[in-house]
Amino acid sequence: MGISTGGLFGHSQIGVHLSIVNDVLFYPRSLDNPSVELLETSFQMEMQPFLIGGSALLGSLLRGNKNGIAVADIAFQDELDELTSFGDVVVMQSGVNAAGNLIECNNNGAIVSPTVPDDGLEMISDVLGVPSLTTTVAHQDSIGSLLVANNHGVLAHPDITPLEVEIIENTLQVPLMVGTVTFGSPFVGAGCTSSDSHALVGSGSTGPELNRIEDALGLI
Repeated sequence: MGISTGGLFGHSQIGVHLSIVNDVLFYPRSLDNPSVELLETSFQMEMQPFLIGGSALLGSLLRGNKNGIAVADIAFQDELDELTSFGDVVVMQSGVNAAGNLIECNNNGAIVSPTVPDDGLEMISDVLGVPSLTTTVAHQDSIGSLLVANNHGVLAHPDITPLEVEIIENTLQVPLMVGTVTFGSPFVGAGCTSSDSHALVGSGSTGPELNRIEDALGLI
């Protein structure tokens, strides 16, 4: 099955700590060995221990695709230097710097929070090498906690509007389905991380939720 469940640092908020950029899984350097082994077994992809400005919240601070990476401006220079080995890098400036919360992307497009100014949107599009459009999700700005996308599909907050769905599907060029995680949470981006072949979902997620996630992200 292309899906598994677990927790990190004692809670189910998988998505705030992990960031998958193309074929690399960035995970906190402070993660314990059993959790690292869980990730290695689940994803079977290149693993990169990392921190951003000393923070383990990589899913909230880092987002990218096969072309480039957007990262919060709290990143230290040596961290930025390291990231450049994985692609072009755009640094999100103060006020809109939680890149993982404000962007969801795949290799076809990028969805960006309306809180990002127009010049920031252009820089994101240039570095990620894809068209970028702004939209809310369920009328909320922190789209990274409300969406999970890969190159097969998108899982979204259940209260997403038809117009938001249209914008996201047209930009990312994949179908969208709504769902929940961890026994009813609509914050799917906070509770799930996915590659093109596997998703890790927070502990407590139900069988119907996992089936929905598999369908939405094309994991079966």
